[in-house]
Amino acid sequence: MASSEQIIGTWILITLYSVFILYFVVKGALKIKNMSDYAVGNISFSPYAVGLSLAASMTSAATFVINPGFIANYGFSGFISFGIVFPIASVTSLIVLTKSFRKYGDTIKALTLAQWIGTRYQSKRYSLFMAFLSLLLITFIVLIIVALTKVLSKSLNIDELYILISIVVFVFGYMMFGGANSMVYTNTIQAIIMLVVAFILLGSGYEHFQNGISAFFDELAAISPVLAKTTNPQSPLFRDFFEIIFCQAVVGFAVVCQPHIITKSLLLKKESDVNKFLIVAVIAEVIFFLVVLTGLYARFTFPDLTVAGEQLRNDGIIPAYVVNVFSGSGIGVAVGLLVVLGLISAGMSTLEGLVQSVSTTITSDIIKPIFGNRIKTDKALVTINKLTIAALAVISIIISYDQLINPKLSVGILAQNGVYAYFSVAFIPILFGIFIKDVDKRAPIIASLTAFVVHFGIYYLLPVLVEQFGFSFGFFDKYLTGIVRNPAIASACAIVTSSLVGFIVHKLTKRAV
Repeated sequence: MASSEQIIGTWILITLYSVFILYFVVKGALKIKNMSDYAVGNISFSPYAVGLSLAASMTSAATFVINPGFIANYGFSGFISFGIVFPIASVTSLIVLTKSFRKYGDTIKALTLAQWIGTRYQSKRYSLFMAFLSLLLITFIVLIIVALTKVLSKSLNIDELYILISIVVFVFGYMMFGGANSMVYTNTIQAIIMLVVAFILLGSGYEHFQNGISAFFDELAAISPVLAKTTNPQSPLFRDFFEIIFCQAVVGFAVVCQPHIITKSLLLKKESDVNKFLIVAVIAEVIFFLVVLTGLYARFTFPDLTVAGEQLRNDGIIPAYVVNVFSGSGIGVAVGLLVVLGLISAGMSTLEGLVQSVSTTITSDIIKPIFGNRIKTDKALVTINKLTIAALAVISIIISYDQLINPKLSVGILAQNGVYAYFSVAFIPILFGIFIKDVDKRAPIIASLTAFVVHFGIYYLLPVLVEQFGFSFGFFDKYLTGIVRNPAIASACAIVTSSLVGFIVHKLTKRAV
């Protein structure tokens, strides 16, 4: 339970934060005249600001709140997966893909990833398919809302439902007006706060390293030997190196293929700014990803993962840790409030990007192509986008509340399944679109369909065949059983399979010509 000092301080913090956000929303909204302004902005931003904005958008409440919970539950194996392998793969991908994507995106003035793919392959149907697929990103929106709800509920001692509704009304409300112009301002400040808080969280467990690394692992092993090992056969996510290294590396490389990440470079107005943008983004990202180490600190604080006899759920571990460690009075409470602000910033930064990108995709790539004849003006399209955001808000509240009361281990599993499926399908069309000049559109289309079928087939169909009908896929069976399954398995298999299929079809169509 938060102290009265913490509660009062949190209320003051939220009030000031809200005023700050609304100031920049108004500032950005005054410059929005059409959907292009909303999607990619019409202000010339510093590459450093855009780099920080990307880092804040790419790193979310998943990194600061949800993933450390997995590591608290399952130990060092989780840190290898989320704190080492995934960051290396995603940062490498960001550097490799960003420059080429921006060049093509800038040339065709794409507002969304679906538009980029549709224009690159001259296929409106392909664009529409990717637009509908972007609805899967709602699962990521839900993850962030749940994480923010957990943090604020713990900090204010208020029922989660009231916090949930308040967050959605506030964020979705101001995103109806702000768009990319205000988002770069807010994301930049949020990223700076997140950097400060990242160092605070990383330093919050310094005493566990006072006797060296070996003593750190000895302390971890004293709680449970498996927590100090590089694999955890008892977990549903980190059982072996296939899950921890191979799958996470594949997923990490493909994760950049999300609209709120890869389209961020389109905010840059000059080609010469790209390197500065990437340097800032990569440095900030590496620091943010290391925050998952806090999960091990939390396990030291709650060895049996209980507080006052109550079992901590995965998504509530870090909020409970923050309230516990930064309690008391004076400077401790002040630092704790700053940490809470950082956790809020981590969630808000990505939530803003997702609401902006998903609503823009629905409006520009689904509603406009289908009902284009009835939409006469840019102003009408902007109004439709606001209604789209309102509908997303209602859907998000319903799904988020279900995840609060009926989580399957963690909301992270739901989000991973949806988001991983999306970028598994988007990976090959982006890769081919960037690096292969003359490619027949059949190759990426067939690859995308393959990824879609393989991902959901492995995640939903194969477990039924194994558990209900007694089929066996050898060593692969262990990934297909149990209440909780690892979405990274399905995604990695989908990406590898679709890549092979895509290259084969590309070679065949090239020969046919």
